[in-house]
Amino acid sequence: MKEIVLYTTLGCHLCDQAEAMLNHLIDKQLVSGYRLSLIEISEDDSLLELYGIRIPVLAINNDELGWPFDLTELQSWVNTRQE
Repeated sequence: MKEIVLYTTLGCHLCDQAEAMLNHLIDKQLVSGYRLSLIEISEDDSLLELYGIRIPVLAINNDELGWPFDLTELQSWVNTRQE
């Protein structure tokens, strides 16, 4: 199973939206073979510096998708990573 990383922090409503969209895609099997891992950026100074003003950011391997994105864009991005 592949991993999708969500760089997030507590109280980030956009991060909550991104997580909900991705969970919807996974639950409805619109994307398959992935599991979601959350990375709390506030616990790591280098991640905070890199993602602090960019979150939510999703990553599969070294490929990132930054906000803003909608459900259709997210599904397309994930599915093109399966190839």
